[in-house]
Amino acid sequence: MSRINKKFYQLNKENQKAFIPFIMGGFPNIGYSKSLLNKLPGLGADIIEIGMPFTDPMADGKIIQDAGHEALKAGFKMNFLYEMIEGFRKIDKSTPIILMGYYNPIHKFGSENFIIKIKDLGVDGLIIVDLPPEEDNELCVFCLTHNLHFIRLLTPTSDNERLPTLLNNSSGFLYYVSVAGVTGTKVPVKQIVASEVDRIKRHTDLPVCVGFGIKTPQDAKAISTAADGVVVGSAIIETIQKGATDSEVSVFISELSKSIHFK
Repeated sequence: MSRINKKFYQLNKENQKAFIPFIMGGFPNIGYSKSLLNKLPGLGADIIEIGMPFTDPMADGKIIQDAGHEALKAGFKMNFLYEMIEGFRKIDKSTPIILMGYYNPIHKFGSENFIIKIKDLGVDGLIIVDLPPEEDNELCVFCLTHNLHFIRLLTPTSDNERLPTLLNNSSGFLYYVSVAGVTGTKVPVKQIVASEVDRIKRHTDLPVCVGFGIKTPQDAKAISTAADGVVVGSAIIETIQKGATDSEVSVFISELSKSIHFK
């Protein structure tokens, strides 16, 4: 059983939902992001999503775009991310890590080489925003070969006709984008999200996690009642951008976790 499958199995037994914080690799600098990554399990993270900075992040709103650009300006290289994950795995063998990014840098590295590299480091899943299922031969097939979860994004426009194509080769969990548009903009409406999650679940047994537009612990709590997990990214990044202290950032992340893990 993979770390991701094991995590959802454990959460389901405890009648709990997954808290999935997103951080940007190398933001605001490599030392800070390394330290924050190592803290996240203790702050209640069930699964950790790490963004790979990219020059043209078309699915990301201004907050995460700026974070990625700041990381790149600070000298971020993929080797820094590899070292972060390697260091994390020395102290935490069980918390799943997924990487989110865009295909261009992976293509440059070599798709299968990249999958082998991150799998060996202890990465559990991959979200690539700009590769539709029609392009599975570019990357997804190598995830299947090397037992790495390929996690799809589903959106409000993913209708029942499109769903079978999106579900094919998907594993780990599904990431439902709760609002149309880019990250960190509109606030999702719980009733609509619940209806969409129910619709998706009629087509798959995979857990459905919800992200985009979740700004507060109250938002996270509401969405957690409608989904198997909640992804929070822009709100965490924005807290750091606004100059919050390490302690304030930790408190905010902990409050998000507690709101999702309520009984």
